[in-house]
Amino acid sequence: MSKKVLVLATNYAVWAEELQAPWDALKKAGFAVTLATPQGKKPLPIKMSIDPDFEDSLQHYKVNPPEVCKRVHELLDGTEWNNPIKIADAKMADYDAIVLTGGPGTPLDIDNNPKVHTLLLEAFKTNKLIGAICYAVGALAFTRNPDNNYKSIIYGKQVTAHPRAWDFDFELSYDLAGTTPDNAGTNVVTPGFLLPLQDVVEDAVGPNGKVSANTKANRVDTCVVYDWPFVTALSVESSIAYGKKLVEVLNSK
Repeated sequence: MSKKVLVLATNYAVWAEELQAPWDALKKAGFAVTLATPQGKKPLPIKMSIDPDFEDSLQHYKVNPPEVCKRVHELLDGTEWNNPIKIADAKMADYDAIVLTGGPGTPLDIDNNPKVHTLLLEAFKTNKLIGAICYAVGALAFTRNPDNNYKSIIYGKQVTAHPRAWDFDFELSYDLAGTTPDNAGTNVVTPGFLLPLQDVVEDAVGPNGKVSANTKANRVDTCVVYDWPFVTALSVESSIAYGKKLVEVLNSK
C-alpha cells in the first residue's frame, strides 16, 4: 500500500518552488499525497516567485529558473491544487508523514497555527516523518512537547534555518498569482519577514542542537538536513533536494 503524505501550504503566499518541487517529487514517487491549507483554499504563490527575472536583492541572483516557473503555471492552470482540505479537518492518524512547504506567508498562517502544532506534535509522538522548508521550520520551533517541559519538538536536533542575512529587510506585500474573489490572499504589508527565524530556531534546538544556516548554499551545494524524524531544508535553492530527501527517507521506512 502506498504511503500517505499530508502536505501543508499557506494561503497567504507560497514560494512557488518550495511547494512545487516536493509536491512533484512525492507524486512521482507514487505516494498518496493530500494537500491541506488553513482555509481549505488553493495555495497561491507570491508573484515574485514565478517571475524568472526576479533577482533576490540580498543574494544578487535570479532565483526562479524558467522551467520551474513554467511548471508552476501548469499546476496553477490544472486541478491538482484546486481542492485542498482544511488543516483543521486533517487527522495525523490518517497519514504516514507530514510535509510543510514554505513561502513568506507561512509566518502568517502556518508557523503560529495551533492546528498545525497539534498535527506536528502527534506526528512527533507517533514517530512519523516531519518535513519543513525555509520559514516553515518556524512551525517546528513553535510546536512544544508537554512531555519534555514544553521544549520545542526540535530541541536537541539538527535542522536548517533560513539565514538572517537573507531575511528581506524591505516592506513586503503579499501579491499573489491566480487570485479569485473568494481566494484573494491578504493586503497586509509587513516590514520584511515576520520572524527572525535563525534566532528563533537556534533558541529552540537548545545547547545540544545544531542549526545549519549556510549563506553559501546554492542549487549545486544545497542545504538539507536529516535528523529523524525531521527533514529540513534551507530555502528555495534546496527545494529539489528537499523533495528528493523526503522520498528517500519515506522509501527507507
